[in-house]
Amino acid sequence: MGIVENKLKNPELDLFFEAVLKLETIEECYSFFEDVATINEIKALAQRMHVAQLLNEKKVYTEIAEKTGASTATISRVNKCLNYGPGGYGLILDRLEKIKK
Repeated sequence: MGIVENKLKNPELDLFFEAVLKLETIEECYSFFEDVATINEIKALAQRMHVAQLLNEKKVYTEIAEKTGASTATISRVNKCLNYGPGGYGLILDRLEKIKK
């Protein structure tokens, strides 16, 4: 996994990610994200993470849509990122799995 070299990378986003890395508890995350994003934006991000987790568990689209309420377009986009993206979902899913053990 290398440094992201694309249109997304900029000093403003670096500042935002540095801020996220300073969060230490789930409660701090709730406070910070409620300040910087709408409830719907936060819920959409959480939904995508749940979709990624279920795809990683080899669940089928219909089951994922049922469990998460995500559209097939969202599920497909997350699946594309899991399989062909820069590896962010995989990195986090692996780390979450290690915590469970």
